[in-house]
Amino acid sequence: MSDQNDDRFGPRVGSPRAKHSKQSAFVARVLNVAFQSGSKASGLLSARSSRPGPRFGRGRVAARMSGQSFGATSRRVTIKVRYVKIRGSARSTAAHFRYLERDGVGADREPGRAYGRDADEVNCKAFGEAGLGDRHQFRMIVSAEDGAEVEDLKSFTRTLMCQMEKDLGTRLDWVAVDHWDTGHPHTHIVVRGKDQYGVDLVIDREYLTRGMRMRASELATEWLGPRTQLEIDTDWNRQVHAERWTGIDALLERHAHGGALELSSLVDLDASSRARCEGRLQVLDRMNLAESVGSDRWQLAPDFRSILRTMGERGDIIRTLQHAHIRSAEYRIFDPADQPKAIVGRIAGKGVHDEISDRGYLLIEAMDGHTHYVPLRPNAPLADYPTGGIVRVQPVAVRIVDQNIAAESRDGVYRTDAHLIRVQSAAQPGVDPTEFIQSHVRRLEALRLARIVERLEDGLWRVPTDLPVQGLNYDRQRNGGADIRLVTPMPIERQRRTIGATWLDQQLIATEALPASEFGREVGSALRDREQLLIDQGLARRQRSKVIVASNLLGRLRERELESAATGLERSTGLIYRPTSDGERVSGTYRQTVQLASGKFAMLDDGVGFALVPWRSVLENRLGQSLSATITGARVSWELGRTRGLSI
Repeated sequence: MSDQNDDRFGPRVGSPRAKHSKQSAFVARVLNVAFQSGSKASGLLSARSSRPGPRFGRGRVAARMSGQSFGATSRRVTIKVRYVKIRGSARSTAAHFRYLERDGVGADREPGRAYGRDADEVNCKAFGEAGLGDRHQFRMIVSAEDGAEVEDLKSFTRTLMCQMEKDLGTRLDWVAVDHWDTGHPHTHIVVRGKDQYGVDLVIDREYLTRGMRMRASELATEWLGPRTQLEIDTDWNRQVHAERWTGIDALLERHAHGGALELSSLVDLDASSRARCEGRLQVLDRMNLAESVGSDRWQLAPDFRSILRTMGERGDIIRTLQHAHIRSAEYRIFDPADQPKAIVGRIAGKGVHDEISDRGYLLIEAMDGHTHYVPLRPNAPLADYPTGGIVRVQPVAVRIVDQNIAAESRDGVYRTDAHLIRVQSAAQPGVDPTEFIQSHVRRLEALRLARIVERLEDGLWRVPTDLPVQGLNYDRQRNGGADIRLVTPMPIERQRRTIGATWLDQQLIATEALPASEFGREVGSALRDREQLLIDQGLARRQRSKVIVASNLLGRLRERELESAATGLERSTGLIYRPTSDGERVSGTYRQTVQLASGKFAMLDDGVGFALVPWRSVLENRLGQSLSATITGARVSWELGRTRGLSI
C-alpha cells in the first residue's frame, strides 16, 4: 500500500473513554443483576470478599453427580421447592408455620410439631424472628412414593438435610414438620436464606429441580430397598389409565417431534414398556388428546400436557370434596368462565389447595343448592374465613375505574387534573370529585407496581390502550379469577337472636323468594325467627300474612348494637363514647378493632372519648397510628398520615 493511502488511515487520538459509556453502563447493569441474585454474596467477586463461597449457585456440581445410580428399581420421591421473598416481614413465615402446625396433621391426629437438626421441638416463632432480616427463604415438600413405609420420617429428613449440607458446602438453618393427614405422608421443610457465614444462600436451579430429588430417591432406596418387579408393573399399569399427567406421557412427549409420534421411535424401550405406551395412546385417543394417523403414527394434541395436569388437579379436588362429606347432592368447582352470576352461601369447610404456595380453598354451601369449591388467592389467611360465615363469590370482572382511566387518556397519557375538571363539571349527587380521582390514583399505583402503567410525574401517567384487559388479567392472577367477599363471619344460628344489622335483616328487606334448596330452607326458618324478634323489639309489625319492618331498619339495629358495644368499651377503657353523625370528621388513635354483627369497626381514641367507625382493609397494619375519618352516608373517607387522603 502506498504512503499516500497509508496517510488516510492515520491514528486519530480521541478523548479518554467517558465514565458512563454504553459499554460500562451495560457491565454495571449486569453486575447489579448479579448482586441482586446473590452472586456477589456467593463468591462472584471473591477477590473482594474474604468469605468463602462457590463461583456459581451452590450445588451445581452435586446436581450433575447425583442420580447416577437412578434406575427402574429406584424409589420415587417428589420434591416441591418454592423461593419466598421475606421483605422484612415475618407475617408470611408465621402464617406458614401456623398452617404446618395445625391440628390433625400428626400420625395420631395430633397437631404438627416442628423439629430441627438436633431438637425434636423447635420454636417456630423464634425461627421466624431470627430470619427476619433474610432476603428470602426456601419452602420445600418432600414426599416419598412409599412414605408410609418410612417409620421414622424425622430421621429420614435429618439424613436428607445432612446430605444437602454436604452438597451445598454449608451448614443450613432449617425447620421441618411431618404431615400424616393424607394418603402419602410428607414433610414440610423451611430453610433460611443464609449460609453458615451469614451470606445470602444461592442454590443452583438444577440442584433444586433435580439434584435434591435424586438424593432423596437414593436415600429412600437405601432405606426401603429397591422396588420389586411387581411394584414397578403395578405403577406402570396404573399410569396407563390415569386421568392425569404421568411418566408415560412424559416418555411419549420426549419421543414426539412437533406432536407427531412414530411408534418405531420407541425401539429403545423394552417390549413391555412399548406395550404400555401403545395402551396409553389408546386411552389418550378416548380422551381426544391423541389421534391415530396411520398404522405406526400418532398425533398428540398440542395442549395435552396442560389438559392432563388440569384433569389431575380436578381429580384431587373431587377427592377433597368426597372426604369432606358434603351434604349437598351436587358439588361444583368454581370456574369464572362458567359462573356468570355471583353465588352467596355459607362456608361449609376449608383447607389448603396448594401446600407449597399456601393457597387455600373454601367449600361454600350456596343458595343455589350446590356446594362450590372455590380456591383462594395465594397466602390468603384461612382464619379470615370462619366456618359458618356467609360469603359472596363472583367472577373477577373489568373494573369501572380501569375503563374510566382508559376513556380519559389522551395519546396514552392520563392526567388527574383534566379528569378532575370533567368530574366537577358533571356534579353528580353524593360524589366527592377529589375522592373520586383519588380512587383512580390508588388503582394506578397498584398497576404501577405490576409494571402495567408508568408514572411520569405527579398527576401524569402513561397507560396502555388495552388497560381494562391488562387490569382484568392482573386481578385474575392475584385473586385466582374469583372475587371473594366475607359478608359476615357470624353463623346463621347466631343471627336469629342478635341485636344488630345482620345478613338476615338484609334478606328481609330484599324480600326475594328463597330457592328450594337445603340451605335456602334453613335461611327461611331463620328468617321467621328473626321476624318474631323484630316484632318483639318494636322494629316490625305483622299485617295479615306479611311482616312490615320499620323504616331505616338496618341503621336502627346498627345504632343499638353500637351503643351496647360502646357501653362495654366505656367500662374497660374509662373513655366516653361519642356517636358519629353524618358528615362529621373524627380523629384519634386507632386502638383496636371491634367485630359486631353489623360489621367491623375501628375504635378511634382522642384521649378523652372514642368513636366507632366502619373498618376498611386500608387500615390493615395501621394499629396505633393517628387517623381521621369523615362519614358521609354509607361512605367513609379515611385520612392516613398528614398529607395523603384515602377514600373508601
